[in-house]
Amino acid sequence: MQHRIVVLGAGYTGAVAAGRLAKRLHRDDVSITLVNSEPDFVERVRLHQLVTGQDLRPRPFDEMFARTGVELKLARVTAVDVDRKTVTVTAADGPEREEVGYDTLVYALGSGWDDGGVPGATEHAYDVSGRPGALRLRDRLAALGEGRPVVVVGGGLTGLEAATEIAEARPDLSVALAVLGTLGDWLSHKGQAHLRKVVDRLGITVHEHTVVTRVDADTVTTADGRAIAADVTLWTTGFAVHPVVRATTLEAADRDRIVVDTTMRSVSHHDVYAVGDAAMAIGPGGKPLRMSCASGVPMAWQAADAIAARLTGVEVPKISIRYFQQCISLGRRGGLIQFVTADDRAVERALTGRLAAVYKELICRGAAWGVAHPTTGIPSRRRRITQPRTPIDAAARAAT
Repeated sequence: MQHRIVVLGAGYTGAVAAGRLAKRLHRDDVSITLVNSEPDFVERVRLHQLVTGQDLRPRPFDEMFARTGVELKLARVTAVDVDRKTVTVTAADGPEREEVGYDTLVYALGSGWDDGGVPGATEHAYDVSGRPGALRLRDRLAALGEGRPVVVVGGGLTGLEAATEIAEARPDLSVALAVLGTLGDWLSHKGQAHLRKVVDRLGITVHEHTVVTRVDADTVTTADGRAIAADVTLWTTGFAVHPVVRATTLEAADRDRIVVDTTMRSVSHHDVYAVGDAAMAIGPGGKPLRMSCASGVPMAWQAADAIAARLTGVEVPKISIRYFQQCISLGRRGGLIQFVTADDRAVERALTGRLAAVYKELICRGAAWGVAHPTTGIPSRRRRITQPRTPIDAAARAAT
C-alpha cells in the first residue's frame, strides 16, 4: 500500500517540497498529491511588476510536474482534521467537496494580506499578497488620471518595492509612502542613504513616524489626525496566515503559525510538517524565521529531506537555514542588496543601483527555475520506503 503524502499549497515552498519528495522517494511506494487553487505557479515576488502592467511568464503546473509522479488537485482547502488525518477541499471550479486522506501532510498554504483591524482597510485598500489582488490594483491604477494620489501603507520590503515600481512606471501619479518609523530604519547607513536617494529621485513623498488609523475611499487618516489624500491605498503592513489552522488541534503561535521543530515537523502532530509563512520555526540566534521566500525554500528542502529520511530509515539530514542578504527591487532600473548576518541583522556592506537590480533578477530567476524544474538538480536516487515510521518517531509518539 502506498504511503500517501499530501502537500497543501503550491507557492514556492509547497511546489519545491512536492518536487523534492518526488525526487527522493520511489514512485511505487508513495503517492504525492499537490493541492492548489490555481493551475499555474505565481511568482509572488514579482507581483509589484504585475501591478504596473508587466506580464509574468506563465508556468502551468501540469507541465512542471509532468512525468514526476506528483498529482495536481485543483481545489481550495477548507478544513484540515489532523486527528482523522483528512483534508477537506472544494473544487476550484465548482461547489463539489471532497475529503482527501493522508499519511504525511505538508502544510504550505502560506499567507495573505493582514489589514491589522484598521477600519476601512478591508473595504477600501488594495493588496499585492496574491495575484487576484494585484490584478485588481492594476486595473484601478490604469484608470487613474494624471496627478491622482496613491498611498502605500507600510515601509517593509513589499511596500518599498510596490511604491518604487508604481512611481517609476507612472511618474504622472502622486505616490506617497507611509511608514511607522524612519524610512528603511532596519537597513545599514549605506542602504538607508541609497533608499532615500531613490525615493527622492522618483518623487515619492514619505510620511515617517506615521500610523494609519482609518482608510476611506479617497483618504487615509493618521493617528495624529491628518487626512492624506488617496484615490488608491495599497496596504502592505504585514501578512496573515491561512485561517484554516485555527480550527485544528495543531500547536500554533504568533498569528496562527504552526510550531515546528528543526526538521519542520509539527511539535504536536508528527505526521504533519509545515513550511513557509505558515510555520513558526526558530532560526539563528533563537529568532523566528521571517515570512519570506528566503526562509521558505530552505524550510521546504528540510521538510522534504526529513520526510524521505524517516520513511526510508536513513539519518535525517539537517539543512542550515540562515540569511545572507535582503534583496529589494527599486523599480526596473535599480535595486538594493542589503547583506545581513545569519540572524538577519544588517551589516554595512550593500550593493546598490543597476548591479543590485541584476543581482535581484538573478535571485528571482533562480527561485522560479527551481520551482519549474522540480526533480532536476538534486544529486540523489529515489529510495524505497522501509517502514511507515522510524523507531525514533514511534518512541516520540509514545512519549506524547
